[in-house]
Amino acid sequence: MGPPTSVTHEAPKAKVTTGNVTAATMEELVERLVVAFDHVAANKGAPGPDRQSIDDVREHLDEILPKLADALLSGTYRPGMIRRVWIPKSGGGQRGLGIPNVIDRVVQEATRQVLEPLYEPTFHPSSHGFRPGRSCHTAIAEAVQYLEMGCEVVVDLDVEKFFDEVCHQRMLSRLAQRVSDSRILALVSLMLKAKVIMPDGVVVSTDEGVPQGGPLSPLLSNIVLDELDQELSQRGHHFVRYADDVNIYVRTERAGHRVMANVSRFIEKRLRLKVNQAKSAVARPEERHFLGFSLRVDSLASSVEVSLSKRSQDRIRRRIVELTPRNWGNSLRRCIQNLNAYLNGWFGFFGICTAEMERTLQTLDAHIRRRLRAIQVKHWKRKRTIARKLTQLGARIKTAWRCVYAGRKSLWTLSHDPVVDRGLRNAYFAERGLVSLAGLLRTKLSTIDAPVQLELQWG
Repeated sequence: MGPPTSVTHEAPKAKVTTGNVTAATMEELVERLVVAFDHVAANKGAPGPDRQSIDDVREHLDEILPKLADALLSGTYRPGMIRRVWIPKSGGGQRGLGIPNVIDRVVQEATRQVLEPLYEPTFHPSSHGFRPGRSCHTAIAEAVQYLEMGCEVVVDLDVEKFFDEVCHQRMLSRLAQRVSDSRILALVSLMLKAKVIMPDGVVVSTDEGVPQGGPLSPLLSNIVLDELDQELSQRGHHFVRYADDVNIYVRTERAGHRVMANVSRFIEKRLRLKVNQAKSAVARPEERHFLGFSLRVDSLASSVEVSLSKRSQDRIRRRIVELTPRNWGNSLRRCIQNLNAYLNGWFGFFGICTAEMERTLQTLDAHIRRRLRAIQVKHWKRKRTIARKLTQLGARIKTAWRCVYAGRKSLWTLSHDPVVDRGLRNAYFAERGLVSLAGLLRTKLSTIDAPVQLELQWG
């Protein structure tokens, strides 16, 4: 077992503000257009339905922004259609994203910038998605804290098609409680009702839902679900929410089923959303996955193991296959460079896993090296060359020739032959710069004094 995991969680209590807040005005929104464009440009992104790229807009920015400001102030601005694209979901199926035109993204970003200061201070501290100073890591850290407190049963709630079914009227009503400038409320209403052009060219009207993909949608989703956060808090529940992923932590299964029924009723009756009963469950934490991680309580060691979920393992394996095609035409070093860029970023997210994760990472490392061996052998092409290269790497001549010529071996089989393994050993790839995931974890753990601290740092 690795060192015990502890969590530091000193989150401020949520503040409650009543009455209208008049700070968000259209004039302030217009003043933020330049900064909003810079933010949109930094995030890059594909063109919307009008096919204008960020560079296209930047080239004529001095002409576009004054006209855009006039349209916003006069109330004549109308957002364009949103381009629908489909991306695969980790659990199967597809998720629809809406890509607005660049100019519309700028308006959304400016709107977010004037609205966020009104809502961010009052959002519940157990909400972690798309908020300054919070992340998946802080969400996992808070979940670990509740498990260490003895709340070892999780109520995993799946809000069905949340972004597609948000009630516009309810959303605008929530906004009107804080925003008194009717022009901003009308602007948000126009954004919500923007038509969507599907991949087949069909144009669809939107009477409900918040289109995913624009800069404003994460904030709007948090505004809607903050009502759920406050309700859970008033009921005294220990919970963690990241966007529409909600986990509630209780001590017994009996309590879990009671909470599941009561909270599901609140979501469906009060928020007018649907709970996907097939995907929701009351279970032990190791039986579920949360934000790509798997949590397991080790009662003997009095600790919580944070490891990679099965879905996350499958996802990284698929990505490794994509990055190491056997018909790779460039140099092995170039392939390793591409791999390293992905692996370093991947570890930056999943590197909070505890020491028990090392075996899984070692397996992934071995899989990566085998695929690289297949690429290297493929580059050597002829059997005669393969045998000669293996000899140069230390194999006996007869052994190398027997390895290559004995029977008809596929490239994948040959990549796992003991002779090839010994020739193209781990050091061969390390010398060419290949990152080791297990090595990254060992390095990280060696720099942290036990117990491992998964800290929540609140801004």
